[in-house]
This record gives sequence, C-alpha cells and structure tokens, in this order.
Amino acid sequence: MDPVLYIAAALILLVLLLFAVKVRGKTQQADVEQRREVALAAVARPRVPEERGAGMPRRRRGMASVMANRRAQAEEREPDHFEEEPEDVEDAEPQSSQPTAKIGAKKQRKLEEKQAKKAQREAELEEREERKRMQELRDQEKRQEEERERQMELKEEEAARRAKEEQERKEEEEYQKLKAQFSRNLLQEFIQYIENSKVVLLEDLASHFGMRTQDAIKRVQDLLADGSLTGVIDDRGKFISITPKSWNLWPSLSDREAECLSRSLPRPVTGSSD
Repeated sequence: MDPVLYIAAALILLVLLLFAVKVRGKTQQADVEQRREVALAAVARPRVPEERGAGMPRRRRGMASVMANRRAQAEEREPDHFEEEPEDVEDAEPQSSQPTAKIGAKKQRKLEEKQAKKAQREAELEEREERKRMQELRDQEKRQEEERERQMELKEEEAARRAKEEQERKEEEEYQKLKAQFSRNLLQEFIQYIENSKVVLLEDLASHFGMRTQDAIKRVQDLLADGSLTGVIDDRGKFISITPKSWNLWPSLSDREAECLSRSLPRPVTGSSD
C-alpha cells in the first residue's frame, strides 16, 4: 500500500481515539451533574414513601430509577456531542499529542544523559584501574631492576674485597720475606762489624746502625745469649769481642780489661783452656 494511505489510516484512528476519550469525559461530567441535580431535588421536596415490589428492597428500586433517568439524559445530549465533534477533535489533537511528545522527548533525553553519564563513569573507572595496573607493573619492574643492580653491586664488592685481601696477603708475604732477608743480612752485618772492631763503644755501635744505645745493648745481649757473639761488656760501655783466635791477644790487654774479661767470660765460650 501507499505510505500516504498508512498515514491517513493512522490519523483516522487517532481522531477516533481522541473522540472516544472526549465523549467519555463529557459523559462522566454529565453523570456528575445529574447526581448533583438529583441530590438537590431530593433535598428540596419532601420524601414520599416509595412502594416496594414484592421481595424488592426500597433502596434498589430508587437506584434503578436514578439509572433510568441518567440514560435518558445521556440520549438527549448525544446529538450535541456529535455536532461539536469536528472542532473538539481538531482542538484536542494538538493539545493532547504535543504534551505527550514533549514528555516523551524529555524522558528520553534524561535517560540518554543518565546512560551517557553512567558510561562515562565506567570508562573513567576502567581508565583509573588500567593506570593503577600499569603503575603497579612499572613499580614491580623498578623493584626488580633495583634488586638486580644491588646483587651485582654486592658481587662486585665481594670480588673487589677478595682481590684486595689476596693482594694484601701477597704483599705481606713479600714484605715478610724481604724483612727476614734484610734482618738476616743486617744481623750478619751487625755481628761482622763487632767482630771486625774487636772493641767497640756501644754508643758508637748504635749510632753506626741508626739505633738507640739501649736497643744496641739489648741486641748485643741477645746475640751473646744465643751464642752468635762471644765477648764481654765492660763498665765503660764498651763491648770486647773474644773469639778463639783472640785468646792469643790476652797479654796485650790492659789489666783492667783482662780482669773484666776473666770475670765475665767463661772458659767454655772461648773453646780453649788455660
């Protein structure tokens, strides 16, 4: 069918619907007026006892009479309603359709706004959750990277510490070797200097080797104790070295030196007898 026919049919149905609504409203208004008139008439005239039919209550008969009067009045007024129909329908159509359309559009707009706000809130919430997840992921990666760097630093520090300890150990060993070698050489030089000097002032001995006098005396006493030197320290601060070969020089010593030597030097140290 032609769309124009559809539109025309729809308009006709709408007009009929509006007409039915209007007729019903006027009928209800007439009923209200009829009730008001009946009530006023009942108040104005004295009440006449009604005759009841057999087995029929008085009130029900009165109601039947009222309903009959209403129907009669409605039939009398129907032509007027039909005559006024075209103008009323034309007036009612825009008045009824326009507010309905406005109310529907307003509700639809509010519903759309509500849905849009809800969608926006959901999108914002999802975006915040996504940012939170990304931040947590970045923080976790940062902590892992920091932990890896810390472990690497610990390993490097441990390796450096071990290398330093190994270097210090080697240096200490070399130092001890050099010290022992130097001590032996210096000790041998110390003994050789005393034996070559035969008689040496302990103060001069200390000065020659860059030592304090007390340290030189202590060193000589230690050498005498372990047998590396043989001789005597007199009361003038001299050390007299006596070797087996030196016993032949006994007569050339002064009386004081000989006496001191005879008192402090035992025979077994010299390795000879009188």
